[in-house]
Amino acid sequence: MKKLFAALVCSLSLASALAVDVYERDPDHTFAWFEFNHLGYSMQRDRFDKVDATVTLDLENQVGSVEVSIAVHSVSTGSLLFDQVLLSDMFFDADKFPVITFKSDRLSFGKFDDVTAVEGNLTIKGITRPVTLTVTHFKCMMHPMLRKPACGLNATGKVRRSEFNLGRFVPLIGDEITLHVSMEALKR
Repeated sequence: MKKLFAALVCSLSLASALAVDVYERDPDHTFAWFEFNHLGYSMQRDRFDKVDATVTLDLENQVGSVEVSIAVHSVSTGSLLFDQVLLSDMFFDADKFPVITFKSDRLSFGKFDDVTAVEGNLTIKGITRPVTLTVTHFKCMMHPMLRKPACGLNATGKVRRSEFNLGRFVPLIGDEITLHVSMEALKR
């Protein structure tokens, strides 16, 4: 009887472990960008072109995790001069802090197994702060061309750049930054 019970527990644990799906970002459809007020004239939007992400999802049990790393040297503003300013020690200090990371603590789910929020810790320049990203779009389905399960999402959140030692020129240049993530990921 004990052996039967142990076998049942092992098979249930295996079935639970198999319900967790791991997705890796599609590099052609995954970007992070940020918006800020520039001297009151306009909202500027700049992005990072190299974003790596891994997502684990267990939709049945409504749990999962997200890990993201962003190559700071991939910042793209449309201006080589401004790219260099952002990469310098005045802002990101990219040579000393080449990677921005985000690691989730919790995913929130809606009625239809859709992810509605991602809570976690954002690390920039060695400084870690909690951040909540609101998911504005989430969908998982079979990729029509690659014939693999895929998930995609769009998410947004706000941070204060001064909290990450990026506060130069506040308040002339806005302290509040709106973060945006657009990600598509393919099942391993």
